[in-house]
Amino acid sequence: MHVVTLRDPVSAVTAQFVPDAGMICTSLKDRGAELLGQRGGLDSYVAKGKTMGIPILYPWANRLGANVYTVEGTTVTLTPGQNGVRLDPNGLPIHGVLAAYSGWQVRTESASELTAELDFGADPKLFASFPFPHLLTMTVSLFARNLTVRTTVTATGDQGVPVCFGFHPYLQLPGVPRADWVIETPPLRHLLLDHQGLPTGQKTEQPAACERLGDKAFDDGYDQVADGSVFAVSGGGRRLEVHFEQGYPAAQIFAPTSEDVVCFEPMTAPADALRRGGYRLARRGEPAAAVFAIRV
Repeated sequence: MHVVTLRDPVSAVTAQFVPDAGMICTSLKDRGAELLGQRGGLDSYVAKGKTMGIPILYPWANRLGANVYTVEGTTVTLTPGQNGVRLDPNGLPIHGVLAAYSGWQVRTESASELTAELDFGADPKLFASFPFPHLLTMTVSLFARNLTVRTTVTATGDQGVPVCFGFHPYLQLPGVPRADWVIETPPLRHLLLDHQGLPTGQKTEQPAACERLGDKAFDDGYDQVADGSVFAVSGGGRRLEVHFEQGYPAAQIFAPTSEDVVCFEPMTAPADALRRGGYRLARRGEPAAAVFAIRV
């Protein structure tokens, strides 16, 4: 597999992407220190879809409440175990169909920037799970200690394309005990989830917060995330920020006690939006773009 290494021209920060494995970011380093959780590594991601690094979750982030959804009069029935559909422990479709997908085409590549494209309508297996023809483009760049990820959905048919994707950055602070990590969050609206991790419809306002992670666990959904919002984890003299720059009004915070990682997940719509609504549509001539960045 072709590994693309991006180098910040003004610092010692580097990032690695693997277009042949779903355009996943497998590494983000500062002076050799790995800042992304490796979990089972790239091999496990390719073989089993077990996430690591920064994978794209597409065409839906998080989980769906069932194997059937309807968008603008089109009803889609997903088949678990086929066409890229994977299930969570509760038997719900999770994180879309692009895990380790090999069909990305590199369009431009330089020392600090990479652009890859995927024609979603050209693969019958992908189209079976998400029958909305479009081009998916990712441009990633590394400059001034910022890894910026811009994703664009461009409709290529007459039907609108629901925009419900996200990313899952596994952040870590090497050499610092998890209990000593400090997390910071902007003002948000907390979405109460049921035992399956699906929104119940109940919501509570949550002010900006700064707290020590300690022994807390998170797997929480949020919406009303304003453009420009910043999430952060810091400790041991290091700080990592996730900037929701544009087009990510929802988020999931994931921090299991069993792993030394914390995830601030940019989402273009809340969990189960393909079934419940609450997403925007990319229409022909009106591409939908979303941008987030990780600042080291």
